[in-house]
Amino acid sequence: MGNNELIDKLNAQRKFLADNPVISLEMRKLALKTLYKNIKEMIPEIEEALKKDLNKCKTESYMTEIGLVLSEISFMLRHLRHLSRKKYAYSPISNFPSKSYRKASAYGVVLIVSPWNYPFLLAIEPLVDAISAGNTVILKPSSNSVNVSKVIEKLIAKSFAPTHATTIILNSKVDGDFLLEQKYDYIFYTGSTRVGQIVMRKATENFTPVTLEMGGKSPCIVDETANLELAAKRIVFGKFLNAGQTCVAPDYIICQENIKDKLIEALEVEIIRQYSVDPILNKNYPKMINQKQFDFAKNLISEEKLIFGGKTDETILKIEPTLVNATLEDECMSKEIFAPILPILTFNTISDIDSIVMKNPNPLAFYVFTKNRKFQKQLLEKYQFGGCCVNDTIMHIANNHLAFGGVRESGIGQYHGKYGFETFSHFKSVVKKRNWIDIPLRYQPYNKIKRFFIKMFLK
Repeated sequence: MGNNELIDKLNAQRKFLADNPVISLEMRKLALKTLYKNIKEMIPEIEEALKKDLNKCKTESYMTEIGLVLSEISFMLRHLRHLSRKKYAYSPISNFPSKSYRKASAYGVVLIVSPWNYPFLLAIEPLVDAISAGNTVILKPSSNSVNVSKVIEKLIAKSFAPTHATTIILNSKVDGDFLLEQKYDYIFYTGSTRVGQIVMRKATENFTPVTLEMGGKSPCIVDETANLELAAKRIVFGKFLNAGQTCVAPDYIICQENIKDKLIEALEVEIIRQYSVDPILNKNYPKMINQKQFDFAKNLISEEKLIFGGKTDETILKIEPTLVNATLEDECMSKEIFAPILPILTFNTISDIDSIVMKNPNPLAFYVFTKNRKFQKQLLEKYQFGGCCVNDTIMHIANNHLAFGGVRESGIGQYHGKYGFETFSHFKSVVKKRNWIDIPLRYQPYNKIKRFFIKMFLK
């Protein structure tokens, strides 16, 4: 694809919106039903592509990607009519007689830029929300997950007219800068904070609103009251899902010092139970996306810090689930890990936790394992984060009745379910006045009586 083809696609969508200022609910529902049907038919292709790119097994592919997309489409089909209705608001006496309401309207042409770690889910789910809200979409899937991107391109072409939704695959003829220099009505980006800053700068030049879904170092705090066996099971699931390449994975553990040995023992038992004694040979255990990610992760493992695991196989880009001791000065605590390496730090007091968490504030996710309600409340009120699980990991993102998104460095804006519809909608505020009476207070000439009544109504 060349630059001219990108411009042609943009112009075609703008012409479509000019001819169809409001995409009807019926057209949106038909598009969603068609997408749902085509996804169901293409499940074997999607699973095969995820296997090639990330070595995801069929169960993990469906549970963490395909099934969540189908669930989002089902939610929108059930709730779209209600979400699109006028939302009436109170009309103050200063506006008597009138009705006031807010009405959702589409932004227009939406650019969605998706990442490689959950390449199907994080491309198609925001597309579902954008289409539901009445927008057209230009979708740029990741160039790192090549096989999934090809399947997405086929799926979108099969499900939509290009004037409604289309894909852009970057190559030597179209680069990211050119893509971002074009004028869109909304940009939805998922990926690293570094690239998110570039997207935001480019969007600002055109006054384009954005949603940025990024990441950060998500802490997992375990105190002495926690059920350690259950905590270990759920931490291992959340951390080593997709070989740690999950934006909401527990990035590191802060456990109470007196339970560290017991927690490590429980974690080791769970790693072996869930992934076998040799996870690298486990055909259902995912691999790193590419050589660059593999090399970065491997360099974080040092013999003197190693607690458990640590084996790697460069020929298949696999790193087994690994536990390491860590301090704040270690490289693994300086940036998001995005790999199956779990640093373990300890605390004795709340101030110990504070000194660790505040080194990487505003995480995308926050996890607490405890039976102590006071301790739980104290942590949840003290820190800013995108989303949280108490006594679990990851599962808050599986609820499309909850908003998903970050805060500050970990993201701007939210989506999932009704929050996704709202993200891709501009809400017009409307006051509809009656004609049968016209209160004269606001009109000149002013006098003491008008002033008296204005002050009475507006206070």
